[in-house]
Amino acid sequence: MQTRQAVIDALNHVEHKTVPYHMDFTQQALDNLIAYTGDPEIEKKLDCALHYIQYWGWPTELPDRPGYFRDEFGVVWNRTGADKDIGVVDHPLIEDLEDCDYQFPVCDEARLRREYEELVATANGRFTMAGFGFCMFERSWSLMGMENVLMSMVACPEELEAFYDKICDYFCHLVDIALEYNIDGVYFGDDWGQQKGLIMGHAHWRRFIKPRMARLYARVKAKGKYVVQHSCGDCYEILPDLIEIGLDCYQTFQPEIYDIETIKKQYGDRLTFWGGVSTQRCLPYATPEGVQQEARRVMQALRKGGGLIIAPTHSLAFDVPPENIMALVQMFQSQE
Repeated sequence: MQTRQAVIDALNHVEHKTVPYHMDFTQQALDNLIAYTGDPEIEKKLDCALHYIQYWGWPTELPDRPGYFRDEFGVVWNRTGADKDIGVVDHPLIEDLEDCDYQFPVCDEARLRREYEELVATANGRFTMAGFGFCMFERSWSLMGMENVLMSMVACPEELEAFYDKICDYFCHLVDIALEYNIDGVYFGDDWGQQKGLIMGHAHWRRFIKPRMARLYARVKAKGKYVVQHSCGDCYEILPDLIEIGLDCYQTFQPEIYDIETIKKQYGDRLTFWGGVSTQRCLPYATPEGVQQEARRVMQALRKGGGLIIAPTHSLAFDVPPENIMALVQMFQSQE
């Protein structure tokens, strides 16, 4: 069984023979894997290294609109299309930031605490994290719409900064609650990248996002915990900024975007990378043997000096054949 210490060693850049590994699933992919293996408990038997939950507003299905879910922030998510796990925003709640009376919700703290109590109680020797998805840029565009946020960075930057301060204040409170529990780190989810470069560009990221993430990271670091950041896409130009404000682990590390050997040489002594096995190109299309070959290549490139949690680069989706998932698991487990 993988241990919490194996992940801590990876985060502290201590090299071992066995590299910790992890897998996350969309519900569709997990259902496919259960059907393939005939084992409803298969996910528990994969022996993944990380144990965490994500708060992003607890979307609840609307009784009069099947497939539509409303979260605590009032955002309605349409899951009737291809994305059954998150969905797409049905309609932005804020149309004009300069004439906005939106009020942030009061989080159900009792529910959050129950979840953290269960998280800690079920850690079973794994590295345990409280996670916060849609925590800054994604929260803004889920409320305002992507185009509105990006235009506001130019049209009304002061109002947008004030709005981001409110988002940050909201999540600072939740992070403080999480840090009362016996966890190892905090995971922040917020997509900033596209296939090439940042969605909003470096200058806007540094103005609007970086100072608020720095506040969140500082709370975690002050308690001696690890900071993990998820962002899909190309975040190359802000890796030094993230290191500066205290990031320990970057996820997801996509080989179709990054030259992983070069990034390892540049930042591998200061960042741990979580990911490396492509869910965009490799896992949906390769043979099981090809999946294992690619995973070995990634591991060989990134394992030196520690700093690696080997994993698919995103939650496994419905288009990944179960045969490829099990081939990857076999390769991960055969290290031992």
